This record gives sequence, structure tokens and C-alpha cells, in this order.
Amino acid sequence: MSYEIIGISVLWFFLYGYLIVASVDFGAGFFHFYNKVSHKNYQVNKLIQRYLSPVWEVTNVFLVFFFVGIIGFFPDTAYYYGTALLVPGSISIVLIAIRGSYYAFNTYGSKDSKIYSFLYGMSGLLIPASFTIVLTISEGSYLDISNGNVTLMLGELLTSGYSWSVVFLAIVSVLFISASFLTYYAYKAGDAASYWLFRRYTLFWSIPTILASVLIFFAIRHHNPEHFSSMLDISWMFILSLLFFLAAMFFIYKKRHLGTAFILVMLQFFSAWFGYGASHLPYLLYPHLTIYDGFVNETMAIALIMAFFAGLLLLIPSLYLLMRLFLFDADYIQGNK
Repeated sequence: MSYEIIGISVLWFFLYGYLIVASVDFGAGFFHFYNKVSHKNYQVNKLIQRYLSPVWEVTNVFLVFFFVGIIGFFPDTAYYYGTALLVPGSISIVLIAIRGSYYAFNTYGSKDSKIYSFLYGMSGLLIPASFTIVLTISEGSYLDISNGNVTLMLGELLTSGYSWSVVFLAIVSVLFISASFLTYYAYKAGDAASYWLFRRYTLFWSIPTILASVLIFFAIRHHNPEHFSSMLDISWMFILSLLFFLAAMFFIYKKRHLGTAFILVMLQFFSAWFGYGASHLPYLLYPHLTIYDGFVNETMAIALIMAFFAGLLLLIPSLYLLMRLFLFDADYIQGNK
């Protein structure tokens, strides 16, 4: 296996970690706001708050690792994506800042503000929607590259059916992943009202999630036939993703093995995520940039790979301790501390 493949695989794994952890965080923020304005059981929001408080600070660690790594391994990505994503990237940073300020003004403040809850909840849906611009652009046809200049064709992007199908998938996936985790979390907390509510949310958002996934296939087939052909070559990964999804929904519908159900949801997105990534290779930006273009020298590549593996060895145990000491601690999960 080449250093290029190892490098992009490590980065893709970090991005997958962000996909799962951030989705639970983003979706929980939206549900917190929605339950507040719809006057759902207030105990539900207390449960969400107990989850969000220890987790929000570590959510972006995966994202930071990815951005540092993509520039470290593939410096040319800064040229192609940097200028084009200046405005969308700035919007994402502002939205992340809004989420961070929520805790300062709401969680640690004296007043529970609906305005801050609204900003927090809606930013949780807008951030993944804005991040999907990178995946959309990587399929080609959205950048004008001429005379050494890279320009984002905003009109093409905003009127593209493929672009909006990716945004739709990102939003519904966030809500589905978050609801499936919170179903299990509420069950572990012994909070019956929250459990039934999030179980209903999970079953509801499962339908648009699977429909959006199917829609993506048709959209890629029209937008990038070469990528679609590569996806068919490894179609077993997407079939496996569907089987994981069906098994997870079976357990949640039958109200059993809820922890296993969430693991199956994680495996569902793992299979689809790595299937998409593998079928996109060797392109980082179709058809202009591949993983072999401008890759760092061998010495630097080895150093970066070792550094990122060391990061994983620190990050994964840290998340385990976070869950063990806080999220799933018997007293903490029931709100006793």
C-alpha cells in the first residue's frame, strides 16, 4: 500500500470520526431547540444538556486533525480549494463560533435564552450543509481554473441538483444519527419520556435518510458517470451499509439492543463513507487533482503518518474515558451530579 493511500485513509478516518461525533452534537442542539419551542417534556432538554456539556469541547478535534493533515499530506489542495472556499469556509467558521458562544451565554449564564437556543440549534444544521460544499466541489464542474486562478462558479453550485441532494443528505443524516444515539442514551438514563420521544424521532428520520442516500446515487450518475461506475465496482459496501441500516431499525422498532442498534448505525455510515471515498480515488478534485499530485516527500509522509496514528492512540482512549467518567456514569447520566 502506497504512502498516498495510507495518508488519505487516515484522514478519511478522522473525518468519519467527526461525522459521527459532530452529528450527535449538531442534532442534539437542534432537538434541544425544537423541544423547547414545541413545549415537549422539559426533562428531555435536561437529558440533552447533560450530553452536550462534556462533549462540545472535543467535537472539533477530529476536524482540526483533518484540515492539518490534508494540507500536510497534499499541499496542492490549498491552491485548488483555498481561494474557492474562502466565503463558504468563513461562513462555517462563523457558525462554529456561534455554537461555541452558546455555552458562554446560555449554559453558563443565568437565563435560558430562546434566541441563543435558536442560533445553536440552527447552526447545527447549517454547519454540515456548508461543509458538504467541499464534497460537492470535489466531483468537478464547479471550479473555473484558468490562467493560474481558481474561481468558484457559485451559480452552477446553487442551481445544481447534485449539490442540493448532498445538502439534504447531510441534514437528515445528522438528525438520524443524533436521534439514534439519544434513544440509547435516554434508555440508559432511565428517562422513559425522552426515550419514547427520541425513538419516534429515529424512526421518522430514518426514512428521509435512506431516500436521500438513494437520491445521491442518481445525482452522481448524472453529474459524474466515472465516479458512479467506480461506485458500482464496490457496490457491496453500499449493500452492506443498507443491511446495517435495516438491522439497526429492526432493533429500535422492537425496542431491544439499543446500544447495538447505534453501533449498527455507525457501521452503516462507515460502510457508505468509506465506499464513497474509495470509489472517488484517486481524485481529490475531479479531474484536476489526484492523491499522487504534489504529495509530500517520503520522509515527511512517514512523519505525518506516525503523528496521526499517535493522535488516534491518544484521542480514542480520551473519548472512552469521557464516556466512562461522564456520559455513561451512573450518577451523571441520571442528573445526580
